[in-house]
Amino acid sequence: MGLITGLCTFLYHLPQIYKWLLKPYYITSFLMTVAFLVVRKAPGLCEHLATQREDRNPCDFDWRELEILMFLSAIVMMKNRRAITLEQHIGNLFLFSKVANVILFFRLDVRLGVLYLALCVAFVMTCKPPLYMGPEYIKYFSDKTIDEELQRDSRVTWIVEFYANWSSDCQSFAPVFAELSLKYNCAGLRFGKVDIGRYGEVSKQYRVSTSPLAKQLPSVILFQGGKELMRRPMVDNKGRAVSWTFNEENIIREFNLNELFQKSKKLNKSRGLKEEEQLSPQPEEGTWHWALKKDKLYHY
Repeated sequence: MGLITGLCTFLYHLPQIYKWLLKPYYITSFLMTVAFLVVRKAPGLCEHLATQREDRNPCDFDWRELEILMFLSAIVMMKNRRAITLEQHIGNLFLFSKVANVILFFRLDVRLGVLYLALCVAFVMTCKPPLYMGPEYIKYFSDKTIDEELQRDSRVTWIVEFYANWSSDCQSFAPVFAELSLKYNCAGLRFGKVDIGRYGEVSKQYRVSTSPLAKQLPSVILFQGGKELMRRPMVDNKGRAVSWTFNEENIIREFNLNELFQKSKKLNKSRGLKEEEQLSPQPEEGTWHWALKKDKLYHY
């Protein structure tokens, strides 16, 4: 049953996967993921490789290589249990596949291992994961605008994500936060983001550490009238984040978005009534106005 569910999920996301694979980052990652498989199975190349198989067939996996591949599969499955988005699932597969490829190439031939490791380093330094570019209702703050925006209207509730572009967790959370903004953004409930990897002063002011060891990225903070009401993940006395899963369900539940949205809609209605009153024509002084009440004509 699990296999059928996984297959259906894959087929459902197939168009999206196809779009991703057209991007240089994913194309290169895919090629590096299957590199050892190609080298071991390619006719004309595999015949020159060493092997520990009893039948001395160099074009097939030996028992140790199979063990490494099975261990890789188990690690990916364990990591993907906490993955939220499809990007995280694919990212875990690519990451641990590259680690396994390094081990396999070094075991096969030290020269191939060094070459593959050098390619991995060059890939990490030159090819970054593509940033989320989908639809969203999010205001991006700078170090000069964040305080002003958060304090402008005390009736407006802000949900702000503190992120850094280099953080893979922030990149994975970006489509989730964007989807929440599309569902819940209104005049009384706003969504914002600030890049604390770029604005270090904001990081210090709001006590969100950018250190990878602190594991505070991303951090989502709820503000009312410029004052912090709550944040996730919470931080312990040692400055490390308490383990918390960033998915849509947890954000909605922990920040009580449904109730906040209902209150914000009431704020929208009250604002609309005030605007109508301001726009409605007022009697001008010195003019006559007539009204018909209960079939009688009055003037004032």
